[in-house]
Amino acid sequence: QVQLVESGGGLVQTGGSLRLSCAASGRTFSSYAMGWFRQAPGKEREFVAGISWTYDTYYADSVKGRFTISRDNAKNTVYLQMNSLKPEDTAVYYCAVGGTIATMSQLSEYDYRGQGTQVTVSS
Repeated sequence: QVQLVESGGGLVQTGGSLRLSCAASGRTFSSYAMGWFRQAPGKEREFVAGISWTYDTYYADSVKGRFTISRDNAKNTVYLQMNSLKPEDTAVYYCAVGGTIATMSQLSEYDYRGQGTQVTVSS
């Protein structure tokens, strides 16, 4: 049984930083893409960042230069370092594993998704 455990969310002031982690167990995802998505209140879920098994990274325009996605295959874990946070980054953040490069920005194409972790940025 695959489980994804997300951590690192919380409340931070504008300009602050947070680091999200998503640890997978029950299966190895070293040959798959991993990604992060978010959903703000009243808005649709959106792609934030993705990383391929060759460590190529992809970002939404809204987070480029501020967020960094990384992975540790030995730990079966994907990270999202978020810097220079803005109030508009407030959302529930979800990790996803088991994706492909071609469909990295589509949450429905990932095999598994985490429960989500709340990130709140105060102004």
